[in-house]
Amino acid sequence: MAGYCGKLLRVNLSTGEIKKEPLDLTVAKKFIGGRGLGSYILAQEIDPKVDPLSPDNKIIFATGPLTGSSAPTSGRYMVVTKSPLTGTIACSNSGGFWGAELKFAGYDLIIVEGKAAQPCYIYIKDDVVEIRNAEKYWGRLVSETTSLLLEEVGDKKARVLTIGPAGEKLSPIAAVMNEKYRAAGRSGVGAVMGSKNLKAIVVRGSGCVEPAEPEKTKELLSTLLKKIRENGVTGQGLPNYGTAVLVNIINENGIFPTNNFQKAYFPDADEISGETLAEKYLVKKDPCYRCPIACGRYCKVDGEEGGGPEYETIWAFGADCGVNDLAAIIKANNLCNEYGLDTISAGATIACAMELFEKGYIKPEELDGPELKFGSAEAIIEWTRKMGAGEGFGAKLAQGSYRLAESYGVPELSMSVKKQELPAYDPRGVQGHGLQYATSNRGGCHVRGYLISPEVLGEPEKIDRFSLEGKAQWAKLFQDLTAVIDSLGLCLFTSFALNADDYRDLFNFIVGENYTTEELLTAGERIWNLERVFNLKAGISPAEDTLPKRLLEEPIPDGPSKGHKHRLAELLPEYYKVRGWDEKGVPTAEKLQALGL
Repeated sequence: MAGYCGKLLRVNLSTGEIKKEPLDLTVAKKFIGGRGLGSYILAQEIDPKVDPLSPDNKIIFATGPLTGSSAPTSGRYMVVTKSPLTGTIACSNSGGFWGAELKFAGYDLIIVEGKAAQPCYIYIKDDVVEIRNAEKYWGRLVSETTSLLLEEVGDKKARVLTIGPAGEKLSPIAAVMNEKYRAAGRSGVGAVMGSKNLKAIVVRGSGCVEPAEPEKTKELLSTLLKKIRENGVTGQGLPNYGTAVLVNIINENGIFPTNNFQKAYFPDADEISGETLAEKYLVKKDPCYRCPIACGRYCKVDGEEGGGPEYETIWAFGADCGVNDLAAIIKANNLCNEYGLDTISAGATIACAMELFEKGYIKPEELDGPELKFGSAEAIIEWTRKMGAGEGFGAKLAQGSYRLAESYGVPELSMSVKKQELPAYDPRGVQGHGLQYATSNRGGCHVRGYLISPEVLGEPEKIDRFSLEGKAQWAKLFQDLTAVIDSLGLCLFTSFALNADDYRDLFNFIVGENYTTEELLTAGERIWNLERVFNLKAGISPAEDTLPKRLLEEPIPDGPSKGHKHRLAELLPEYYKVRGWDEKGVPTAEKLQALGL
């Protein structure tokens, strides 16, 4: 057996029972691993209508067959559960080294069930698995918890995954953090850990992931690394400036959402760009396990240092809040890392609050902190801290923008899909990407089918971003391929340079299979449909395949994409047709049967 460890851990926090179970390889290969396998197990084992914060929900930490292997960017793992933010299936991806370490310890995934009577953490060292008391770590910030746990286990090479105070306080925008600065950020997965009184999982392994075909793998890796290094995005843009290389590019296309998507062009974009970050604050690059791209940043400002910020973070606390102070954005990012908050949702929620304040919905007397004014550097720092701590009005912000705006009777001022905040691209100027936002299985999300790649960056080819032609087919293809990449345990950024055939070869040579490209993409389609069916059973209506009213009805007011709205009503029927679903957006019996679901 290669690629897979062939073993999973089941930890019941209610009873204290720990079981090691064999992995069903037939099922594993049908759903690949990672996101696919984790989602399949979750769908099999929980009622989709379960309360996400109840002991009956489960949380799964899943690696892919290529996680921990010699494949480039093979440090990824997924956190799969039912989301307290959206009510959909949640599957949040993180890099760093924790996922690879879990494979080295001999496990493909961990299924955590029930709820501990008091705060605890799970300790794994190869065959040794223990549930340990974590009361002394409860309430502590992420970096401190990480350092103290490494001290307690007496092994500086162990890897720590933990939640911060935001997860403990059950904020539906709380993240799961690993190695202090890496985040499985979206959908509130940190709150599910908090609801189980699970503070952390510490892992140390002594094994390795050997390929089935060492010589073929070695030859293939040489070819793929060359492709990654020669690609403009993965070989130059991301290594030199991190993900924030996108700031000026997206702004120049007039799709850089500003002041809670009231505009789409930010005049001060260069002041918060990746180029400015590199010039003023960058200490070093901070790559994940076996990553030749090294987009991760490690920055220092006013004596304070840490991982990040990423493009999405810079946008959320920057242009979306009308802030051009990069030092303040870095500080807000550091607070999200420490408290364990999703930076996209945190920044976008503050932006929403700023519009609510601007329009008179939030009154000055409600605030126990700085005025929520667009452009306020002070506001983004202090309100992020208060959100993380669940303090005063910050506790209201920590519920996310949809619940915040809804509490004032104007949910349409939340720029979210299925209650999850949209990321840093205005869909009015990228029609395919907007369709992907509306149909994403986890709500507002850019990494379920990154159509910015062809529509803006020209990878694998340049397509007209305003045109509707072929966009449904592009969305389906990118969504299916992304499901494959997430399930393999690789980073999505490899897809700028690699194609479906490359992923097929990696899987076949490392695992010892003989999948065709079509079979691999069908596995991606199977995963997408599995998630869709889960959501339908959970009560998520296809009517929620939509965008905020503003983006459908109000044209972009100025800049390079001026005058455009998103034409979702024209695209959605075609998308459902391309997916083989009925006109209401429900997978047909024939489609599910064809996919073996």
